[in-house]
Amino acid sequence: MRIPSPRRPGHDTDPTPSGGDTAAPAAAVPAAVSGGTIRRRIVRTLTLPVVAVLVLLGVVTVAQVENYRTAAATARAVTLVLAVQDLVQELQTERGLTAGLLGGNIGFRPELAPARKRVDDQRADVERLVASGGVAQDRVAAAVRQLDGLAGVRAATDAGAAGRAPTFAFYTGRIAELRNVDYGLDSSSDPALRRGVSALEALGDAKESQAQERAFLNGVFSASGFKDSEFLQFVTMRSAKDAALADFQRYATDTQRTARDYLLNTGAAQTAAFFEQVALGAGDGRYLQVNPQSWWSSQTTLLDDMRQLQQHVGSVIRARAATLQDQATRRMAVLVGAVVLCFAGAVYLATVASRSIARPLAALADEANRLAGEQLPEAVRKVTAGDSEEPPPAVRVPAGATDEIRSVADAFDRVQATAYALATEQALLRRSTTESLANLGRRNQNLLRRQLGFITSLEREESDPTGLANLFELDHLATRMRRNAESLLVLVGAASPRQWSNPVPIADVVRAAVAEVEEYRRVALRRVDDVLVVGSVVAGVMHMLAELVENALSFSPPDADVEVQGRRIGEDYLIAITDQGIGMGRADLELANQRLRGEGDFVTAPTRFLGHYVVGRLATEMGIDVQLAPSPVVGVTARILLPASLLADPQAVAAPPRRTVPPQRAVPPPGQSVPPARAAARSAPEVPALESSDPAVTQVLTLAPPAEPAAPRAAVSEPAVPADRRIRPETIEYVTVPGAPADAGVRPNGADNAGSAVARPNGADNAGSAIARVETAPTPSAVDPDGFAPADGERTANGLRKRSPRTRKTANSRTGTPGGAAPTRTAERPAPVNDSPEGVRARLTAFRTGVQRGSTESIDGP
Repeated sequence: MRIPSPRRPGHDTDPTPSGGDTAAPAAAVPAAVSGGTIRRRIVRTLTLPVVAVLVLLGVVTVAQVENYRTAAATARAVTLVLAVQDLVQELQTERGLTAGLLGGNIGFRPELAPARKRVDDQRADVERLVASGGVAQDRVAAAVRQLDGLAGVRAATDAGAAGRAPTFAFYTGRIAELRNVDYGLDSSSDPALRRGVSALEALGDAKESQAQERAFLNGVFSASGFKDSEFLQFVTMRSAKDAALADFQRYATDTQRTARDYLLNTGAAQTAAFFEQVALGAGDGRYLQVNPQSWWSSQTTLLDDMRQLQQHVGSVIRARAATLQDQATRRMAVLVGAVVLCFAGAVYLATVASRSIARPLAALADEANRLAGEQLPEAVRKVTAGDSEEPPPAVRVPAGATDEIRSVADAFDRVQATAYALATEQALLRRSTTESLANLGRRNQNLLRRQLGFITSLEREESDPTGLANLFELDHLATRMRRNAESLLVLVGAASPRQWSNPVPIADVVRAAVAEVEEYRRVALRRVDDVLVVGSVVAGVMHMLAELVENALSFSPPDADVEVQGRRIGEDYLIAITDQGIGMGRADLELANQRLRGEGDFVTAPTRFLGHYVVGRLATEMGIDVQLAPSPVVGVTARILLPASLLADPQAVAAPPRRTVPPQRAVPPPGQSVPPARAAARSAPEVPALESSDPAVTQVLTLAPPAEPAAPRAAVSEPAVPADRRIRPETIEYVTVPGAPADAGVRPNGADNAGSAVARPNGADNAGSAIARVETAPTPSAVDPDGFAPADGERTANGLRKRSPRTRKTANSRTGTPGGAAPTRTAERPAPVNDSPEGVRARLTAFRTGVQRGSTESIDGP
């Protein structure tokens, strides 16, 4: 069946889903524009109050989260502060030892190297703490980077080139930068935490002033007195220390104040106070005779005690921050629990409120779905099959349903009754339509079979080239009409009457399929591996290939060929039909492959896709895989995979008794021997015939019975063709006849079906066999129907076998035969006709005109 496309030159495409899929969007439209379910409406009713409560709880939760973050940040900041204070203390120690060394006391040199190492180690610890990043961490990191110049100061100190005052100022500046870092501890909302931070900062200031005093007086005592304005600097340091201790007294807790008082009354503190009084008495520049080591030891002990007090204050701050963090965590847990309970309560209320309404409706909906998906289709199926016409049972009402639900159930009952009546009517109508179409197809097929048989008999009687060409064209048109009738039978599910009992070579099946298409001259058979197809599926495979070849020809350029190849793939057999069209898109290929898999219904599909549905129906029945795929260069390739179950084993095929037709061949003139090739054909074993209910097919695919053996001709030296093997394919090339167009094909007078380049199992047109570029394998159609294999001497210059015209039946042919039966026809070899070249050219021109008319006329299929 031809599948033209009125939209564009391309392959079968359909933007709409096929089959029953088109009903899905229509069914989804009411749900898309509906007002939602009952549950959704109840949820919308409860959404506003629930959202208001959740917003209030969210605000409180955000505040608690902020408190939690602040407490956690405070704990981290306190840890960083204490680490920086440890670094400051080590720097203070190095500063004091360096000041004493530069003051002239070389006794501090052994203690300087360990002090420097402790500074470097503590600096590394601080750098690890600030590596995580953060505002305070970045500030501390910037202050720590200022210690990069410490190496130069140490080198100058070791070389004795550094001054005591500049070195002291360098250390003091670096320590001040570390102490002045803003850690953000004063932003806490907790008063106790803020007081603890203030006490820690005041104690740090007092400790720094005490450390400056230690380092400064260490240099003064090592130099045995104050110089220039050093006394004023000492007084300033002492005043800053006293002010810082006063601030600590104001912010510290009672426990911290007690610790401060104890710190200032220790023996080391008393010794340090004594040395301070000595220094205060030397403000006039007198000579000081003080042991710097004693001063250093007492001050170091005092600073260590102050460091312990500082760590105690820091631990109190950390504990308070941890307490605040725990409190914030508990509050957040309580708030989250309240939010969850509120949300769960709202969901519970909505569920309880909607369940009492939605559950009966859901049960009724399930019943309706069961009715539409199982109950009603099953009842319609039974009616279609003629089993029963009993209507489906009534809709079941859920237990405890309200009056409204019962009203809906009654409405469903009425809908079910109406749908069942309509579906029953449609099923009966469709069954009647299918039976009518099948009956019509059968009648049409029978008439066409008789017509083909009659045309075949006319072809045997015709000797005029023009008339014979017209008969061939009429034969080909009738063959295509028969294929259309068989397509109708396939679509309605009826079986084809054309059956073969013996396996058929795949090459013959392909040629027979090509013979059923309109432009068979454009089909090029490439390599086709030998294989036998089970006779019961030959008609179906032939029909399928014809549909696919017709489709490929329809969508290929007029000057391009369609290639057909066959390969043995393992146990299966693959046939590829490649066209030269513009190809198909991915979506179009997917839709086409769905139709080729037998999906969808041809009744609701566009008529241009009927060929695909025919192929899909045949492929499903025979278990053949058919698929369209893009060709490597251009066009589309149809891949037909025949399973091993459809292939016959050549070794297992026996030679059954064949059905033959009486030979009708010309009798050689007296004295002329039979050609060797014919003699070999006579002596060759019989080849099984391909049986069919179609007389035209049987005549073409059946070898004529062997004739009586005759003496071989001595003039011919070519050996006879062996009978135990198939003759290898040969290609018939077109040779231009002088004086005729290049595309004019010549067929000898009286040519029959057996000599065509394309096998015609159904009476296809053989007029184009001389110009069809097809590899011809001498299957039964490649042997002389008289039983002779043509010798080389019996071929024309174009490679075609010479044919002898048969004699016409005489008027008294029926006489002399008992019972009125027709006697066996004997043909006498006519004398050669001495035609002029002009006469031969006129006959060839008439034959070419008929061939061109048949190839150019557009004959649309149904």
